[in-house]
Amino acid sequence: MRFRRGDFPEGFVFGTATSAYQIEGSRLGGAGPCHWDTFAATPGNVVRAEDGARACEHVHHWPEDLDLVRDGNFDAYRFSVNWARVLPEGRGTVNAEGMDYYDRLVDGMLARGLQPWLTLYHWDMPSDLAMRGGWANPDVAGWFSDYARLVMGRLGDRITATATINEPWCVAWLSHFLGIHAPGLRDIRAAAHAMHHVLLAHGTALQALRADGHRDLGIVLNMEVCAPASEAPEDRAAAATQDAIFNRWFLEAITQGSYPAEALAGLEPHLPRGWQQDMAQIAQPLDWLGVNYYTRRFHAAAPGQPWPATREVPGPGPKTGSGWEIYPEGLEQFLLRAGAAVGKLPIHVTETGMAWPDQVVQGQVNDAERIAFMDSHLAAAGRALKAGVNLQGFFCWSLLDNYEWAEGYDKRFGLVHVDFDTLSRRPKASYVALADALTRSS
Repeated sequence: MRFRRGDFPEGFVFGTATSAYQIEGSRLGGAGPCHWDTFAATPGNVVRAEDGARACEHVHHWPEDLDLVRDGNFDAYRFSVNWARVLPEGRGTVNAEGMDYYDRLVDGMLARGLQPWLTLYHWDMPSDLAMRGGWANPDVAGWFSDYARLVMGRLGDRITATATINEPWCVAWLSHFLGIHAPGLRDIRAAAHAMHHVLLAHGTALQALRADGHRDLGIVLNMEVCAPASEAPEDRAAAATQDAIFNRWFLEAITQGSYPAEALAGLEPHLPRGWQQDMAQIAQPLDWLGVNYYTRRFHAAAPGQPWPATREVPGPGPKTGSGWEIYPEGLEQFLLRAGAAVGKLPIHVTETGMAWPDQVVQGQVNDAERIAFMDSHLAAAGRALKAGVNLQGFFCWSLLDNYEWAEGYDKRFGLVHVDFDTLSRRPKASYVALADALTRSS
């Protein structure tokens, strides 16, 4: 790996990340069901109908896993709280066992010299709330705000930075329009409501948390290069539409209090009545912005199809194990774009990484492809930093191989290999290379 810690400024934060449902074991510790449990139990939604009931049993293995973060020379650990673990019904009675677990987890990070970076929502909507419409229900802003205040009231005094919501595009569009993630809807009205309510929930929670005295509050947006399949005007328009849905909708809402016209062209008839009145609430001031980046996709027009009337075209570059094109230049582009939108506000790369069909050979996992991926994306982040972006952190996805949502346990993103039968952990070559690169000079 060419990259070294010294290539970045003093105080730059290097971390790794996970999410609760993907690693903890949702059947453990009194957690209530979430919509991923029921989505996975419905035939055809998830590879082999696998769910996160066991996952990596991080609930039991967390001391070992935090040791891996520390020994990898990372500064910070980005984790999430499972809403249904602390509030099994989404509201009402607190699961003391779940809250105590997160208390111990945060203290365990501090004991190892790690900064705790909390994400309040990483896709685990409690089933009781999902049955009431989840993100399509306008009451979700209040539900989420109450939950956020509860968690931060217990943990907030020890948290370095807090994100309200991880990847609202996935929460809303991927899950309510494309139907690929829980709750698995394919309904433009539900999607439009979710696209708005996820941002309203963010703004409402941000305002409440700030009133409670909490600081260092942000949101994590996933961004993806939406390129035209050709220079034909119709393909350029298709790419602009997808860019408006994927990237501009969320970035412009939180920074400008507005939605892009290219997305409103299809979504406005389906938005909640009086949505315009919520935009000031959505555009609450941030303390930092998180950017997740993985790939580039090409888009072409799809004449005769309903809005957005676009189709994906494969890109020319090498692909990850997920079939996603490897395009590190896109990270640099989005850091520059985010920097232009938020000015001098701190920005962090809160996720990037790749799936690969890793194999254990003679006790080793030699994932040279992942080393090259991380090296090239760290270089892209460095270029954005030199161009003036106030970039202050970089988090690798993910610490562990884990439950990869609709892909079940097929796709391995981890720096650490997990045997899903024995749950043994085995650092990969990428983990070793990063640990070496992040070594502090004496």
